[in-house]
Amino acid sequence: MSKAVESLGKKRGLLHSFFVFWDKVGILLVFFLICVIFGILAPRFFHPLNILNVVRQVSITGVIAVGMTFVILLGLIDLSVGSIVAFTGMIAAGFQVNWGGNFFLSIMVPLLIGTGIGFFNGYISTKGRIHPFIISLGSMSIFRGLTLLVARGRPISGMSPEFRFIGAGMVGDVPFPVVLFIGTVILAGIVLKKTVFGRYIYAIGGNSEAALLSGIMVDKIKILAFCVLGFLAGSSGLILTSRLNSAEMLAGTGYELDVISAVIIGGTSLMGGEGGVYGTLVGALLMGVVANGLNLLGVQPFWQMIVRGAILILALLMDQLKRRFLAA
Repeated sequence: MSKAVESLGKKRGLLHSFFVFWDKVGILLVFFLICVIFGILAPRFFHPLNILNVVRQVSITGVIAVGMTFVILLGLIDLSVGSIVAFTGMIAAGFQVNWGGNFFLSIMVPLLIGTGIGFFNGYISTKGRIHPFIISLGSMSIFRGLTLLVARGRPISGMSPEFRFIGAGMVGDVPFPVVLFIGTVILAGIVLKKTVFGRYIYAIGGNSEAALLSGIMVDKIKILAFCVLGFLAGSSGLILTSRLNSAEMLAGTGYELDVISAVIIGGTSLMGGEGGVYGTLVGALLMGVVANGLNLLGVQPFWQMIVRGAILILALLMDQLKRRFLAA
């Protein structure tokens, strides 16, 4: 009996060490391993131009993933980010091409609209006591429809050189979107770790009722987190429209899957209270590398969708396994 108990204790000790190791460097090792595999299978993978293309592409969804980290840390979710990208991008293009060409308005109005949509999702879900999954599902349809309404059935093209710098400009040898992405990660990391707002997010995600009893204004923090996500989704709308030099009606389609996957793969728990934006950075890079590597290998798009979905499910299973083990 004592040997059985001792053996069980050793197994639990090994599992605990594994989960601690995984939380610290596991996903980073997986990222480097996948890079090596794609580098062997497709020699073009490590070409500087290809690496530059990957980080530029990742920066668009990565900026949204940073905002999604705030929301998922609260144990919540937002499915409307792809539609926010499309709608804010279409509004920016409208100001650039059809409504006077004012650079300031083409930046500020989409950002305010993105923040407003985030406020809408957060306010309705918290005050109406409705899960944000449902509210953001409705928002996803509403703002995709409004995008088609503004576009009147066709894309808007022909941005000014100043506007195009946002998505296609370079700062030295580094694409400007990458500078924005890295800056957003660093700023968000400081906010989450060094400010009262960040500490409240972890407290609410860990135990919402205890946070409320301790005097934290839970609803206000949740609404602010959705506003942050809306603002960053609007920023990505500007980056994407600028990079393409066109606002497309179907822009941002499927972004919610990539964004949520990046956050979960990066170690942020879907139940809330655990994780951070630096893991999200690695998760976003991992998703970008997988997509790029599969493209270089000539894998059909439908197989790529299957692989991306499988990665998300594996990440969720890993999170659930860890939670059950630590709770036992």
